[in-house]
Amino acid sequence: MNHAIRIYENGGPEALKWEPHETGEPGEGEVLVRHRAVGLNFIDVYHRTGLYPLPSLPATPGLEASGVVEAIGPGVTEFQEGDRVAYAGVPPGAYSQARCIPAHRLVKLPEAISFETGAAMMLKGMTARYLIRSCYPVKKGDTILIHAVSGGVGSIVSQWANHLGATVIGTVGSREKAEKARANGCLHPILYEKEDVAASVREITAGRGVDVVYDSVGQATFMKSLDCLRPMGTMVTFGQSSGPVPPLDTGILAAKGSLFLTRPSLMTYTAEREDLLAHAEDLFAAVEAGAVDIKVNQTYPLADASRAHRDLEGRKTTGSTILLP
Repeated sequence: MNHAIRIYENGGPEALKWEPHETGEPGEGEVLVRHRAVGLNFIDVYHRTGLYPLPSLPATPGLEASGVVEAIGPGVTEFQEGDRVAYAGVPPGAYSQARCIPAHRLVKLPEAISFETGAAMMLKGMTARYLIRSCYPVKKGDTILIHAVSGGVGSIVSQWANHLGATVIGTVGSREKAEKARANGCLHPILYEKEDVAASVREITAGRGVDVVYDSVGQATFMKSLDCLRPMGTMVTFGQSSGPVPPLDTGILAAKGSLFLTRPSLMTYTAEREDLLAHAEDLFAAVEAGAVDIKVNQTYPLADASRAHRDLEGRKTTGSTILLP
């Protein structure tokens, strides 16, 4: 019997229950995947708490994993048994030893990329891809600000943007994380608890401001982030680890320099099969070329997902974290 993490009611990390779970047989257009590694992401916390409600309860959370195709359902032609695969996105259910998933959500994992790296990179890496390629196309000479720069998405954005020739400014919570950020291509790490972020950004940019801010923190950083932008700069808010952003008078965007604001999601940017493949291919190419190094800094047994959630929420993690089934 396979096991999975199940949630019966929203709550704290203790709501995550490890128990036997029947996977069933793959149906029309589905594939049965035996997981080798599962990715941990902050959206998993939102699903657990109910901030972003799961479709129904009980449910198995998790949006990212890698593994091997164990069986294919009727109508599946793109995959066969034994294929190495990875995925990120809906439907949830990654916190399991095996699961059935629609085949159109899978991509083939290159042989050069390990299962551990694959599980650690898909959601965060494809998020980084749409941030720096679509929300604001980062180019040589740009200056960007990324909050939580030593985290999973932040470390990838930092490396990728640095490779593209941009100057990276990032916020961190400790000197140790600042050193990790520098190693990832962040030229100017700012300790947000000891420095005025907006004032530091203005000093670094000689008063101009940055071209784009990537903000996954939300409530605690949103308004200060607007003050970091140059006129007609772009504000990308893609998470809310500190809480949701309050309702906004859009006139503020005009007053602060005719700013652009977007709230994207990976699910929208990869909804079409061709877009999913384009995101994955760009990410795989960046990793295989050495432009992006996916750092798996924490590993937990999947059965101990509750401890992993506590550490993630307690800001005890850096880079990527995986859960091993």
